[in-house]
Amino acid sequence: MLNGRKVAILVAEGFEQSEMVEPRKALEQAGAQTVLVSPAQGEVQGWKHFDKADRFHVDVPIDQANPGDYDALLLPGGVANLDQLRTNASAVQFAKRFVEAGKPVGVICHGPWTLIEAGVVKGRKMTSWPSLRTDLVNAGAEWVDQEVVTDRGIVSSRKPDDLPAFNRKLIEEIGEGSHAGRRRAAA
Repeated sequence: MLNGRKVAILVAEGFEQSEMVEPRKALEQAGAQTVLVSPAQGEVQGWKHFDKADRFHVDVPIDQANPGDYDALLLPGGVANLDQLRTNASAVQFAKRFVEAGKPVGVICHGPWTLIEAGVVKGRKMTSWPSLRTDLVNAGAEWVDQEVVTDRGIVSSRKPDDLPAFNRKLIEEIGEGSHAGRRRAAA
């Protein structure tokens, strides 16, 4: 289904491991190639809630990553992860370029923080971990409490329990390809 598609997974230290590993596995099983992009050098640390989990090899440093090389973007959650990404200009610009190009973007849990910082959530319906509700509303998004929400190529979910629905919808969106035409039509 996703053969030939390349998906960037943007993470920093402290990402919620299940929110990276499970979507990555689903994407690869659907035929996509996944690439771990990070401001971290060499390896990046995952977390399982409040405990350190596994370390993962960084495929491409954020400063060398080109959004044009990828068909979609995944932003897993984790408070520490997203707090670092939203203050990293290269990471914010990287994410922003996917949305501007109409490429599918998957965000789960605290993932929307980077998109809020990029200024690309205004006028979109989204969900997230409940503590981001005010941040999303203040940035102009319509926040809803649903398992998975899709709006013009952005797929959002709330928590690890939502991963099965999130993975299915993200694969579907990537399979459909660019949402640039729909974005223009809806604007």
